[in-house]
Amino acid sequence: MVERINDISWQAHQGSVAAIIQVLNEKLGSSGIRTRAIFDNGVLQLLCEARTGDKLEQSTLVKQIQQILESIAPRNIHRVNINSRIVREQQLLWLEEINRNPENQLLWSQEIILEQPNIFQQITIYFQRRKTELGKPNFPKSLSSHPIGIINNKQNNSFRGQMLISLSICLFLLILTWAIYAFLNTKLKNSVISETPRSANTKQEKPQDQTFTPTQSASIPEEDPFAAAVRIANQATTTGKIAKTSTQWLEIAANWQRASDLMNKVPLSHGRYKEAQLRAKLYQQYSKVAQKEAQKSKS
Repeated sequence: MVERINDISWQAHQGSVAAIIQVLNEKLGSSGIRTRAIFDNGVLQLLCEARTGDKLEQSTLVKQIQQILESIAPRNIHRVNINSRIVREQQLLWLEEINRNPENQLLWSQEIILEQPNIFQQITIYFQRRKTELGKPNFPKSLSSHPIGIINNKQNNSFRGQMLISLSICLFLLILTWAIYAFLNTKLKNSVISETPRSANTKQEKPQDQTFTPTQSASIPEEDPFAAAVRIANQATTTGKIAKTSTQWLEIAANWQRASDLMNKVPLSHGRYKEAQLRAKLYQQYSKVAQKEAQKSKS
């Protein structure tokens, strides 16, 4: 337990923001980038600072950070908003400053979604960490009272016990998945049978038995404009990395404009209304930049 408390990577995997910052600074420190982070409203707000803007190239830095965070696989952290700016003096309320005036505070900002490991990947990560822990020397205070053979046996027994527990969990999940599939499949078959048209003999029934009152179709809820705008913005960011022709840049500019319009449609009652207003302006700027790139491609 003491080793795990001192294991920064394990703490970062558990979702410790301080440990995540330390890992990022160790990985990005050689590039002259310093990071700070705050977990706010289910989003890890990450600030990247450097002395010059060339070290904060968006596509390269976003890819590096996403790879680092997905290798950590922090628990309960799925969305990360990456903010970048030229390094400034220490600001305790840097997130409030950015939200208040993002145009003058940031070089760029991009939200990413971390790909979560499946159950088998999680088990692999667990055993890799467990193997690392067992490989570390753990000498007793008194060799006479704690023979090395007894210690190794306890470690091996603990490892086997953890393996059996993990395999049992996997088996339980597989059985549960099969049971759910079988239940839904049976329910679907019964639904199809009940909706099959009646035979010719049924047509001889009384007219009043054949009539029915149509029910109102369930209304399909509209997609949240904030989520839709973020999805379109992510698509525009991805296509912007490979765009070459004027037509491609014009399409990207249209997507940024569409994302900005959707952010403007976020109602005042929405929990992220203020952020939507800031993003609407930012996406509008990105649309103008894409239009300029389209003009350059024509020449």
